[in-house]
Amino acid sequence: MSGDPSRPTAPVRPDLSLVLPCFNEEEVVESTVRDLLAAFEPAGHGLEQAGHGLEIVAVDNGSRDRTGQILASLAASDPRVVTARVEVNQGYGLGILTGLPLCTAPWVGLLCADGQVDAQDVVKLFAARDRVAPPALLKVRRRFRQDGLKRKITSVLYNLGTNLLFGGLRTLDVNGNPKLFPRELLPALDLKSRDWFLDAEIMIKAKKLGLRVVEVDVPGQLRRGGASNVRLGTCFEFARNLLACRFGGDPRAAPRATAAASGATATSSAAAPSPGTPGTVRAGRS
Repeated sequence: MSGDPSRPTAPVRPDLSLVLPCFNEEEVVESTVRDLLAAFEPAGHGLEQAGHGLEIVAVDNGSRDRTGQILASLAASDPRVVTARVEVNQGYGLGILTGLPLCTAPWVGLLCADGQVDAQDVVKLFAARDRVAPPALLKVRRRFRQDGLKRKITSVLYNLGTNLLFGGLRTLDVNGNPKLFPRELLPALDLKSRDWFLDAEIMIKAKKLGLRVVEVDVPGQLRRGGASNVRLGTCFEFARNLLACRFGGDPRAAPRATAAASGATATSSAAAPSPGTPGTVRAGRS
């Protein structure tokens, strides 16, 4: 309601826009969104005192439960929450691609809505942007994950295989997110994947653009509720996409040849590590 002093005031221009694709996440999405908003407030970490603000672009990715209603309520009560909807779920990636054009901050990112990365660790990752000259890609590496043995083995094989196919992507957690990067890089990245391959596409194109990777170690949490949308068929989907990108001329393997892409490569070359220095900047929990 207009004039309600209890309603948060939106920053004139947020510094970070996070896209949250939400598919049947009614059990967890409200707590995930509220925790993120609280973490970027002065009481949470003090970033707002330095002039930093968060925008959440929450995408109802074709949910069949109450996810859409919950997101609408959050947006009505807090101007920092922007919503969008995909009518029929076509994959995780389409949720991200739907939300990215709505982002208004100079930094954008993607994060699952399942609460497996603590909100304070998202703040910590954003703070790491000052460690290297732009353009850079910031991401988490989930350590001490509480997944079952089968899921851990599958993850290790996937990450090793992806790095071998593409000559090293400077991470052993390709799908780890949030991933954050300057919004001006979106035209050069030219993201296309509507499925689970979007995370790998970002890492492959980041390498080809010469982006510096800043990776922060965080503990992997269990889902707060709901069920994972990763199925056995997802593994075959990953394998098919990887092989197509590496050997089949898949257009998702190449960033767009634009002035932004050329500028990104030139700038990152100046900030590139010296010989013998790892290409990934990694930080543990303080």
